[in-house]
Amino acid sequence: MLVRVGRDLPKEFRKEADLPTGAEKVWMKPLTRFFALASFAVALASCQMFTPPDVQESGFQPSDRPITVDNVVANAKLADMAKAQHPRILATYGGEYSDPKLERMVAKVVGNLTVVSANPTQTYRITILNSPNVNAFALPGGYLYVTRGLLALANDSSELAAVIAHEMGHVTANHGLQRQQLEAEEGLATKVVSDVLGDSPTAKAALIRGKLKLAQFSRNQELQADAIGIKSIGEAGYDPYAAGRFLQSMSAYTDFRSVSGATDASLDFLATHPNTPQRIELAQRLARNFGAPGVGTRDRDAFLAGIDGLLYGDTPEEGYVRGQTFMHPGLGVSFSVPESFVIDNSAAAVTATGPGDIAIRFDGVAIDKSVALADYIRSGWVAGLEDSSVRQETVNGNEAAMAHASAQGWQFDIAVIRAGAQVYRLLTAAPSASTALEPVARSVSGSFRTLSATEKAALKPLHIRVVTVQAGQTMGTLAAQMVGVDRKLDLFRVLNAMSPGATVSAGDKVKIVTDK
Repeated sequence: MLVRVGRDLPKEFRKEADLPTGAEKVWMKPLTRFFALASFAVALASCQMFTPPDVQESGFQPSDRPITVDNVVANAKLADMAKAQHPRILATYGGEYSDPKLERMVAKVVGNLTVVSANPTQTYRITILNSPNVNAFALPGGYLYVTRGLLALANDSSELAAVIAHEMGHVTANHGLQRQQLEAEEGLATKVVSDVLGDSPTAKAALIRGKLKLAQFSRNQELQADAIGIKSIGEAGYDPYAAGRFLQSMSAYTDFRSVSGATDASLDFLATHPNTPQRIELAQRLARNFGAPGVGTRDRDAFLAGIDGLLYGDTPEEGYVRGQTFMHPGLGVSFSVPESFVIDNSAAAVTATGPGDIAIRFDGVAIDKSVALADYIRSGWVAGLEDSSVRQETVNGNEAAMAHASAQGWQFDIAVIRAGAQVYRLLTAAPSASTALEPVARSVSGSFRTLSATEKAALKPLHIRVVTVQAGQTMGTLAAQMVGVDRKLDLFRVLNAMSPGATVSAGDKVKIVTDK
């Protein structure tokens, strides 16, 4: 087993689309599809499949079908492909998260599982990704990935073991190779159907059947990986009921992330993952093979010691989300979204989704100061631009230009704002029939402003801190200690896997979020 830490990766802020005009045109035109899917940006996936993903000149592009994990096989060609994808995975997920005590804790769990693995000669490389998203997945060649967001949600070593063993289960079962073969067969069948039957109802029905066949295949892979993983953690001496507990925590986290009208799952996700109650029921049934609840070790103290001080949420390099507001201390800018929206901050861009399939994207682009912003909008990167809508404006003292566009059933509002030497883009999309585009777009672009020196200095990263409950403390008083987060009591319950009726006792160890 290898635990690799890449400290040579740059961590500069790269929320840019600094591309040639032709490349920008390629990027902008798929925005109709991007915004159609953007409401699924905060989807919580138990794992993600890379088969592997496409690599384009503009960089690594994650799969547009976040289905199930898959992939570690002994096939040397696939392993070489995975090795090539590793640095791109790091770039997509914020690089590796470095914390020696956390790495030792995770390495210990992986080591314990390797001993009971069906293939003990397989070498695994476990990477902790510097991402707040809750995710874990694998690549050919023994590359296992777990995000710090997932580590923050887990509550003991047995739950982490359940996640990692699930990924090893995909490895052991050669799911990646199996799925690649089935996709190739289905792709050929799709081409034959399209060529022979064209766009007829019979063709459409055949294509739907093919997609459902793949979906069922993926669901079966997930359940098989669950079974392998639970068997592994039980044999390694961990609490076999941990898998069910963590699935429940993931479900609670999904509910916590869901807000009025915002959706946390895509059709592909729903089609390919077994529903959570089904997986929890199966997990509990499989765990009973090892005995009644209470069997095995949870190793909670070691786990909590490992995650104490873990970075929570966004990194300083990517800026911070505080409620409905995004603030970046390095760039010195800020904007807010309406109350019903959820902001998702990634290395590539900041996106937000809300009711009615409305989506927002924020990024930056390098433009020469001599170029007027209105001319930049007209330079060809906006598909379906309504030229007469382009207008010069000022937003909180900053030079700006606004415009509208429409394409393929969607309408767009484009706001381009110059602040200092940088130009920022706020792109808002809504279905063509929506009447909410204008008020939402004006609210968001109107909130854009530069931060004062005092405001920038006051912004600090958040961390998970493990505290011991004192006599007289309650969930409410502990949650009140948290800073930088909304719905503190609800988040406290989710992070500590506590139901609304649960209580804490003096001496218990719990997780809180703080900037200290």
